Amino acid sequence: MAEHNMVRRPLLSRRGMLMAAVALTALPGCSQEKTAEPPPAADGPPQGSLEWAVGGPWRAKDKPRDAWRHPMETLRFFGLQPRMTVVEFWPGSGWYTEILAPYLAEGEGKYIAAGFQTGPGADPSQVRLMAAFEERFTNDRKLYGEVTIAAFGPTSGPVAEPGTVDLALFLRNIHAWMAAGIAEKAFADAYAALRPGGVLGIEQHRLGPDKDQDPAAANGYVQEAFVKQLAAEAGFIFVAASEINANERDTKDHPFGVETLAPMALTAPRGSPPDPSFDRSKYDQIGESDRMTLKFRKPE
Repeated sequence: MAEHNMVRRPLLSRRGMLMAAVALTALPGCSQEKTAEPPPAADGPPQGSLEWAVGGPWRAKDKPRDAWRHPMETLRFFGLQPRMTVVEFWPGSGWYTEILAPYLAEGEGKYIAAGFQTGPGADPSQVRLMAAFEERFTNDRKLYGEVTIAAFGPTSGPVAEPGTVDLALFLRNIHAWMAAGIAEKAFADAYAALRPGGVLGIEQHRLGPDKDQDPAAANGYVQEAFVKQLAAEAGFIFVAASEINANERDTKDHPFGVETLAPMALTAPRGSPPDPSFDRSKYDQIGESDRMTLKFRKPE
């Protein structure tokens, strides 16, 4: 499927330009050689291209993390195309949404955000985050298109109509689902939503193969072999792995788990006040976490 890469031009049609040229030739002393040149193409990537979506000025606040998250390379590895239907599980504040939604809107695709389940008993912080997400991404249709909001949680229903999704994304969330006891449900819900041949793309903090896997993934790290096992049990076929988001400097033994590193950069346990005496120097030198990047496919 070819990527949509047309550049917007002034609303002067080819027919209108031709009529103007004919009119000029009818005047004394005028000829087609004097017809005005068409305006030059706009600078920068073609509107609607993935380069355009990643480089958009609306991403100014979040672009510094591109050096660690490699969004363009990651999405290309997953096989993103402009007319796809894409569901992102737990998009958080929308770091990837601000790339995916404009890209898919321009390409006549569809973006579904399977956010936190916000019914009775929901975590108040998750409720606030979802309210801010909806406020941001559903009120600027010119940029983000028609963003569809769904829910994923312990008792949620389907995230999309079964068998209609081309690409499902788990982006740094599997550890949280393990802690909540819903990791298997996430894989099952993604499998149900995907069409035959559809892709599941995963980015996840990676635990070393020599470490024991905590069933609740309390430190935020998960073994690659364990993720592959969860996918296989749900029915997925492993396609490929990439080292796009690897970081060999990550020792994975930090005092507050993966959240000791950027972007959270904790200086005390989560929920505690920051500790101004905590020395962050070596953790800041590491950067963000070492991450696996995996691609799976639902059988045809």
